[in-house]
Amino acid sequence: MSLWLIIVIIGLGTYLIRLSFIGILGKVGVPGYIERPLRFVAPAVLAAIAVPELVAPEGTVAIGFDNLRLVAGIIAVAAAWKLRSMGPTIVAGMVSLWVLDWLF
Repeated sequence: MSLWLIIVIIGLGTYLIRLSFIGILGKVGVPGYIERPLRFVAPAVLAAIAVPELVAPEGTVAIGFDNLRLVAGIIAVAAAWKLRSMGPTIVAGMVSLWVLDWLF
């Protein structure tokens, strides 16, 4: 089997699985006790992706001011808390990481 055929089959399978949930849940309302916890899925996934890169960038835990990614992450969290906007938060985090990397 060629690689492209495998990729197309897996993509089609993923699409059909997602389409089935959209088709089922599009006609039937989701109960509140299920919908409320689902609001926390996206932030939990984002945290699961971002935190290991901030806390252990080299593969070992480095919590301190010598970990520039962690410091830039803290600055980004402060910007998010203050500004409550995604774009400026990303800019604040990236600019602070570049400046810290340039300074140290």
